[in-house]
Amino acid sequence: MLADLTLPRPGSETARGLFSAALRRALTELLRLPAGPGPNGAAWGRFAPELRRIAARAPGALASAVRRPTIGTLIRCLRGRPDPALQGELLATLALELAVAGVLEDRVQVPLPPPEVLCLGARCALRPPAGPLTIGPTSWQAGGVGGALGEDFGTCSPEHVLKHMYEPIAGSIALALRRDNNPLAELEAHPDKSGSGLDLGGQPASAWLEGLRAGLGLVEAHLPTLRAELDVGLLLVVPVGHDRERHLSASYQEAIGTVYLSLHPSALTLAEALIHEFSHNKLHALLEQGPILENAWSPLYASPVRPDPRPLHGVLLAAHAFLPVAALLESMLSSGTGEVEGRLRQVARGNHEAVETLRQHARPTALGAPLLAELVRLDARFRRFWED
Repeated sequence: MLADLTLPRPGSETARGLFSAALRRALTELLRLPAGPGPNGAAWGRFAPELRRIAARAPGALASAVRRPTIGTLIRCLRGRPDPALQGELLATLALELAVAGVLEDRVQVPLPPPEVLCLGARCALRPPAGPLTIGPTSWQAGGVGGALGEDFGTCSPEHVLKHMYEPIAGSIALALRRDNNPLAELEAHPDKSGSGLDLGGQPASAWLEGLRAGLGLVEAHLPTLRAELDVGLLLVVPVGHDRERHLSASYQEAIGTVYLSLHPSALTLAEALIHEFSHNKLHALLEQGPILENAWSPLYASPVRPDPRPLHGVLLAAHAFLPVAALLESMLSSGTGEVEGRLRQVARGNHEAVETLRQHARPTALGAPLLAELVRLDARFRRFWED
């Protein structure tokens, strides 16, 4: 199953299987999520029976909601971490998505809701007045006001329903425009960055859409099998600024289905970033099944793409993300785009350094062994670019 996790073969089902397995785990954890402390925890306890009924009555609708990063990320962030605010946001966000999908039958009260409740399914957000929020099958109420849900959600007063929270990029992939509810987005491990807060960088949404679609177009032209995987596993792009010289990107293990990217004038740079961060998403989905390396976190080793020493987990992430980038550049080279040769040699050499570090020091688990074998095999494919 994992023999083509890095560079998919034609007709590959590897990524689909991994994302489906991660979704099944999230659904299981959701249905077993205990009521946390405080009023929001008590409200979750009252909602749990309705949630189990929905799982039996409309499993597809529930799976679609949990697949969205605006919900799945919160579920993973609540693992072993009782957090009343996060549980309240999960309760409100999930109830709103289920109501808009037409499968919520009982009223759900959220005593302490977030200021904005995202609904990726409707590409809107609810901004209720302060105080308890009630979400029912066809309407919401808070602070003496309310409005319609379901198909009429977007017709509510613009004071309380924010439209254009997302713009479609391609298929089910959307660009977040105003809010990201990933509670980990402000955390940062990279020494050259300070978090991944949503920031359009002063650029209009149209510029972002044009750039991202151009990047996706390059992936489609040169790595069509990987482009097909993006339609399976990527749902949300969060913008993190604009810079004509430097490009920044990120992803989070809990936020499966989301990539964080800055806008750059080069379609190739954006294509590389999309491949890179989506590859991290695939490994994050694999990690939902268990560890990949027995010695993932210590000791530290030099990284070909980071200035700071990295655990082997980080070296693995780098090799797995940049080997498909090398395949993209190789295809562009064979198509007569000669200016990419220097970049290809740079990437191939970094990949070889990372793969050699893994080959010499990594102790893969049974889950990780096929992946390591694939990395070694792909590194050999690019030998002519790193050997001289």
